[in-house]
Amino acid sequence: MSGPISYEQLINEITDRYESLGRRSRDIARYVVQNPNEIALRSAKAVAERIGVEASSLVRFAQGFGYTGFAEMQRVFQSRLVTGAPGYAERLAALKRELGGDRSETMTGLLHDLAIRDIASLQRLTDTVSERDLQTAARLLARAPTVHVLGQLRSFPVAAYLRYLLTRLRRDVRLIDGAGGLATEQAHTVARNHVLVAVSFRYYAREVVDIVEALAEREVPVIAITDSQLSPITKHAAAAFIVTEAENQFTRSLAAPICLAQALVIAMAREIRPDVAVEKLTAESLAGRAGRPAPPRKPEPRRRPAAAKLQ
Repeated sequence: MSGPISYEQLINEITDRYESLGRRSRDIARYVVQNPNEIALRSAKAVAERIGVEASSLVRFAQGFGYTGFAEMQRVFQSRLVTGAPGYAERLAALKRELGGDRSETMTGLLHDLAIRDIASLQRLTDTVSERDLQTAARLLARAPTVHVLGQLRSFPVAAYLRYLLTRLRRDVRLIDGAGGLATEQAHTVARNHVLVAVSFRYYAREVVDIVEALAEREVPVIAITDSQLSPITKHAAAAFIVTEAENQFTRSLAAPICLAQALVIAMAREIRPDVAVEKLTAESLAGRAGRPAPPRKPEPRRRPAAAKLQ
């Protein structure tokens, strides 16, 4: 095997080369990255049908990354599956079995099925978010004097909710909403010591991508909430959070992105005031501390041993 020998190596190489791939190869790359368990378990023909390409295109894609064919690349995904967490589809199927199967023939059944999809998304979120990215994002948000939030199309509700949470904590937060066609001008107000939280899901809003690229060139830290390692905003991010969903869904679930937004704000507050319990967080508890590093934790006082009783 002359191709990458581990799943992580292969995904990193696909990510690095994604922009240079042809349109059809990009479609394959996106499916491969977002559906690793499907690649591990299905035949080349079945995978090709789901992507909408010929099986021969899958073979050429694998050869382009140094494998003899699809089967050899597939073994990398099968090795990952032995120790990897269940994918979205597997979680969804398991939850449907556990909670009563598909009920979409009734109106309340539609609600039931959507709730199950949200549960599966939230479970997957806990598997994919790393401690390092959460810590990085929390520090950036805590130390920045101003936080800018950007999201359009179906990403906009997540951006607006982030603005709401940060405003409640009386942080200086600005939503780049593009009102009056002024998104680019709003982005010019972002200073180098500020931070941008960008939310973008496929199909990625061109204006969001352009603003992220422009601010990254100015060395403004970017926190990305998106749906793929191949997202055009991921490569510019100091911390990137991948929230994936089924490709064929008409409406994207916002349960996981909203939960992530809450986690980011709470993590930021913890960075500012590690001595304050989450349930007691208020604007007053963070007053005067936002925009600078959190104070060091005080060591626990050493307890003196009780005096021995006199005999």
